[in-house]
Amino acid sequence: MTAAVDAFVTHARETEWSTLTPKAQASIKTFLLDTIGVGVAGSVAPLTQPIRDVAGAGAHISGGAAHLLGGGSGRPADAAFVNGFQIHCQEFDCVHEPAVVHPMATILATLMATADARGDVSGGAFGAALSVAVDCAAGLGAAVKSPLKFFRPATAGIFGATLGACMLRRLGAEDMRNALGYALAFCSGTMQSHLEGKPALPVQIANAAANAVRASELAQLGVAGPHDVFEGPFGYLTLFEDKWDLAPVIANLGAIERITEVSHKPFPTGRAAQGGIVLMGKLREQGVTLETAKAITLTAPPLIERLVGRPIKSDMDANYARLCFQHIGGVALQSGTVGLDDFDEESLRDPAILGFGPRISVVSDGSGDPAAFTPQTVTANLTSGERVTARIDTLFGAPADPLTPAQNEAKFRTCIAARFEGDRGTGIADRLITEIAQLETLEDVRILSRIAAGIEKDPT
Repeated sequence: MTAAVDAFVTHARETEWSTLTPKAQASIKTFLLDTIGVGVAGSVAPLTQPIRDVAGAGAHISGGAAHLLGGGSGRPADAAFVNGFQIHCQEFDCVHEPAVVHPMATILATLMATADARGDVSGGAFGAALSVAVDCAAGLGAAVKSPLKFFRPATAGIFGATLGACMLRRLGAEDMRNALGYALAFCSGTMQSHLEGKPALPVQIANAAANAVRASELAQLGVAGPHDVFEGPFGYLTLFEDKWDLAPVIANLGAIERITEVSHKPFPTGRAAQGGIVLMGKLREQGVTLETAKAITLTAPPLIERLVGRPIKSDMDANYARLCFQHIGGVALQSGTVGLDDFDEESLRDPAILGFGPRISVVSDGSGDPAAFTPQTVTANLTSGERVTARIDTLFGAPADPLTPAQNEAKFRTCIAARFEGDRGTGIADRLITEIAQLETLEDVRILSRIAAGIEKDPT
């Protein structure tokens, strides 16, 4: 049965910038800006240089090569590998909550590399491919009715990224099916790295982005691949998920634009920790401090406990800490927020946070929804005997409580400034904001990757 594959391929071949709603077009520009900024900031993350070394990324662009966010270049698959890592390595990239998929990391890394290598992609074509890719990746995640088993940003993400790359290559229906077959052949991503707090998570996204490039290249060269890739006996959903219903997703292709369902990450942590950060801020507003809190309990859906309920450790690294609410919650209560600087070596060894962390507990509310992020409640028992509580029903940054345009721009400028300082950083940010605002008018979308790589000259 290839009905699902055929439906996604048809959707890809029928979607253009002009067929997208104004809401989807606005969301594309919003999260394109956000993701480029996050990827630029990731270029100065501690583990980025080894990733660049492995990928063999060079310093100069050449024909058929692609730019790296923050500077440098490489072959398209290698550039996608590096950019995918940089986008996700600080847990600052956007997420589709119902799908439990970070769609833009794999997808944007793939599409930017493909567009750079081709050199004939307009902004409108790029935006349409991005929208379809998110429809595919988030749609596969949204179809699942059982708890997360594999790392879905990579496993579902590779299919969306491959489909989008096929659109940029202007492949026919049969070639698209073949490319999705190779996405299945390359599909991987384990949650073991999450359990251990290792940097293999962004590396898995990097791998998915690189292999999405390769899958589309193989198809363009006429190499046949399997077609029943989603629901076949050894297809993606059959192997990687326990329970799913893809029919509603297929029925709503084009009617539901998944890019409009994507959530910002206001803080550079796992999304599962971000409700707790807001709640710690609410406790702080009520006068709760590290000194006055005897014990704090965050009660949330099972996914939250599973993803960020790990214990604080004196020797933890940033990858572990970004998914440890005992660290993140203490930082948020101490300072009122969590930023990029809260995961450097000094912050990770802060004796006040290390000492306070064990007072924080994350417990499940017993919800039966395996993908729920809310509601969340925090209770602080104070040394005075008083009890203080706070609750949220929507995560900050979600479509129901989005970042304002000013907040989105402020986050973006902070990310750009992490790599490009002073007036140069301001100029790069200004140019990207201007170009992305007029995305559909760009004749050559490579201008975005050039600016984000710190190259001032326009494409020729």
